[in-house]
Amino acid sequence: MPAQAAWFRQVDEILETLREFRLLRHGCRSRGVLAFLLLATSAVAVAQTDEIQVYDAEIADQGIFNLMLHTNYTPIGRKTPDFPGAIIPNHSVNGALEWAYGVADWFEQGLYLPVESAYSQGRGGSINGFKIRELFVRPHAEDHKFFYGVNFEFSVNYLYWEPRHVSSEIRPIVGLHLHPIDFVFNPIVDTLYRGGFGSLEFVPATRLAYNFNDKWALAAEEYSDFGPLRHFDKISDQFHEVWATVDHKGDILDVEAGVGVGVTGGADRLTFKLMLSRDLNSKTKN
Repeated sequence: MPAQAAWFRQVDEILETLREFRLLRHGCRSRGVLAFLLLATSAVAVAQTDEIQVYDAEIADQGIFNLMLHTNYTPIGRKTPDFPGAIIPNHSVNGALEWAYGVADWFEQGLYLPVESAYSQGRGGSINGFKIRELFVRPHAEDHKFFYGVNFEFSVNYLYWEPRHVSSEIRPIVGLHLHPIDFVFNPIVDTLYRGGFGSLEFVPATRLAYNFNDKWALAAEEYSDFGPLRHFDKISDQFHEVWATVDHKGDILDVEAGVGVGVTGGADRLTFKLMLSRDLNSKTKN
């Protein structure tokens, strides 16, 4: 019963935050609208993350549902929480189910439900929240030398996952298909909806991949958190991880697996990731 009561209190807190957010949005003047739009251009931060991925502007075909399972394990990580009450990265297993639907050849709607931790120190398993995303891209990006897009995410969090119930991200996407090499850059910013434009957090992600064929690729990736735009953190406190990943497109499952090594004091020493995805339906023949 105490656990149930705590769970209901957390749900009530999230709903109250959403109500406040809605009232703010409807009550603001033109200057407030501009400020909101600036703040809404933002992503997930140094704390733990459910998703370790560079977006390449490829989306589900129109009318197709896709499901991706994200799993990240940190055997050697930070041993102190990033904010009071936060999940401790060391030995944690975090992830999400990502549901996606191809609305058009330029738009994919996504839902991360649940965002979860299978295990974290002192907490065990937990549900951490959910995310809604809208991904807009150049149609058929995989067929173009230069491709681009932008992804917007709106997150509702428990306070052990993020320090605020509501957070957001904007993730621009730019890249080149140079056959057999791909270069992709996501200059992401995050927001917790406080502190103005300068508080947006710069958390870019980069990928350089070599495609052996249309099924196998090997890539180097880099994930960073420089800190707020108004003043980047000192290098020793920043989050920088370099990754080696392998991708396989199969008939039943698409697989991406990788290992990441932290190169600064603000990063985890060692992290593994596994992403499994497949389409849930097939194209309807005309």
